[in-house]
Amino acid sequence: MGALPVFRWRYAPDGYATRRQLRAQGLRPGGQDVAAQLARPRRRRGPLVAYLYRVDLAKPVRPMTPARRAALAKANAARRLCPSCGRDAGYVIPTSLGTCVPCAYPDPNGPEGSTR
Repeated sequence: MGALPVFRWRYAPDGYATRRQLRAQGLRPGGQDVAAQLARPRRRRGPLVAYLYRVDLAKPVRPMTPARRAALAKANAARRLCPSCGRDAGYVIPTSLGTCVPCAYPDPNGPEGSTR
């Protein structure tokens, strides 16, 4: 296999698309290898690179089944559950904290609030 063709940013020929562009068309790469690259030059750093896939070899996105939808809902619910207090935080718990915000930064005045 030879080197991939490299196109300048915004100058890719028709028939090539990034993953996001394929997804917007209801397609996926479908196991094909990267067909080309886009390179956007930057000052003082290496170029930004985007991988391109051939649209004619792309396959349709697989439909969401009820089982996949349920598994996705269960996984998202688990990301909202605080491991310390066991409550639903109402938001996805940041991995940097590992717990909900009240557990990560407890109120020094206790649950009653401030003592003014």
